[in-house]
Amino acid sequence: MTAILEARHLAKKVMTSEGELVILKDINIAIEDGETLAIVGASGSGKSTLLGLMAGLDTASSGDMMLDGANLSAMDEEERALLRGRSVGFVFQSFQLLPSLTALENVMLPIELKNDRDARNKAAVLLQRVGLESRQHHYPNQLSGGEQQRVAIARAFASQARILFADEPTGNLDSATGARVIELLFSLNAEFGTTLVLVTHDDRLAERCGRIVRLVAGDITEDSRHG
Repeated sequence: MTAILEARHLAKKVMTSEGELVILKDINIAIEDGETLAIVGASGSGKSTLLGLMAGLDTASSGDMMLDGANLSAMDEEERALLRGRSVGFVFQSFQLLPSLTALENVMLPIELKNDRDARNKAAVLLQRVGLESRQHHYPNQLSGGEQQRVAIARAFASQARILFADEPTGNLDSATGARVIELLFSLNAEFGTTLVLVTHDDRLAERCGRIVRLVAGDITEDSRHG
């Protein structure tokens, strides 16, 4: 198997009023194409920072971050944005839907960015897959939290990304809705064969992944495969 993501001696430090704060220390990890991996740990352990570095949303203080064969550490923001547009999809805790667009238009957006003239039909099919065919012309403020997250999942897979990053995708949902969203996320992930990397406090979600990485104070203390 080929590593689609690889961190090599990755570190992140920031300056604060009290001096240097080390968020991540010498992270080394390789993630194979098609893997499902959960990053877990207490608040402040560096989980979301690591996810941001892997996705090219943030830059490391030192070390290299390889994404789909490209070194993010050697790129400027414009180059990283182009790579994200080609290879990466996102699902966030706060949904991040555009409020002025309908559910259908939100899902169409990443397809249209690839100049695909069949964007409307493809988006409609994905909304049907997530059970929202009757809600496609509703705006985000007319949808429940669970419905908004299902739109966000449809949008993430609409981009046909090779890698999907999810940051606390069930964090704003009640237990029952979160369970349904988990089922949907893993069902679509298996169907599309995407590499899935997620940050979560949700043990049910982490256990669905084939691999769990635990962070404690910026260090990887556990890296286990199961299933």
